[in-house]
Amino acid sequence: MKFEKVRWGMIGCGNVTEVKSGPAFQKIKNSELVAVMRRTGELAEDYAKRHHVSKWYDDADALINDPNVDAVYIATPPGSHKEYTLKAAKAGKPVYVEKPMALNWAECNDMIVACKEARVPLYVAYYRRAQPRFIKIRELVESKIIGDIRFVSTTQYQKAREDVMNPENLPWRVQPELSGGGLFFDLASHTLDILDFLLGPIKEANGIASNQAGLYRAEDIVTGTYQFESGIHGIGSWCFSAFENVDVNEIIGSKGKITFSTFGDDPVILTTADGKKDWSFERPQHVHQPLLETIVDELTGGNRQCPSTGVTGASTNWVMGELVKGQKNK
Repeated sequence: MKFEKVRWGMIGCGNVTEVKSGPAFQKIKNSELVAVMRRTGELAEDYAKRHHVSKWYDDADALINDPNVDAVYIATPPGSHKEYTLKAAKAGKPVYVEKPMALNWAECNDMIVACKEARVPLYVAYYRRAQPRFIKIRELVESKIIGDIRFVSTTQYQKAREDVMNPENLPWRVQPELSGGGLFFDLASHTLDILDFLLGPIKEANGIASNQAGLYRAEDIVTGTYQFESGIHGIGSWCFSAFENVDVNEIIGSKGKITFSTFGDDPVILTTADGKKDWSFERPQHVHQPLLETIVDELTGGNRQCPSTGVTGASTNWVMGELVKGQKNK
């Protein structure tokens, strides 16, 4: 499948598309956002006018089957990712779907199968895989400067958000039927995916998930252990009702360690017997753009391939499902 220019249709016009992703489609060579869709037509029209998009729809099927749309970006909550992916695949169109990839691993697998049978590529919006910051960390890992890697630890906790305080008007991110779980699914997915990118797939995971603050039904704390196929061990803790915000990952080796955050802009720090060295990176204006550039290059016959696929995205969903399995079964 090769295009001279990729004409994108976007399903969903929420906040993530305003700066993080939407404008990037127009700024990449051989790429254009030609149509957008939102259930409320007035909002779709407003988005299209503000972002200079030629068409808007209030019906997803109409956008997917538009002959002028080559590929589909699904920017809705995870609860509808499978439905729209299967429809796009049936229409023979490549899919770029937001993260988490779906509500659970079984849905991810259905999406992979559908796209494989339709012979269309499936990409997942774990955009950190293409950002210089995380590519640098991967280079450090592969250089063996910290020796043989023994384990990785993740500590991520934050204050309870204001938008979860009203039980009558909760955001979709803490409604399991729309998101798959709580904020763990929305945020920890980024960290678990980047660990897959840096250290390879996780083959075993066990966790404890519960709801401590009682602000919503979904889990608000998760602690877990996991082992990578390479033999590396991992430990992680995520809490969304703590007294402050903390975001730190450490990759520990036989000769040193690498310290970095998933969401912050603080430096990547290398610590060895020779001392400390750090690297700082400027966050891209449109954080999806580096990953989208790899997708467009792949679809137009270039030499680059997107590092975030349905297979890697599904792996993250599987790990999250294993870590919260006890809570899900209650």
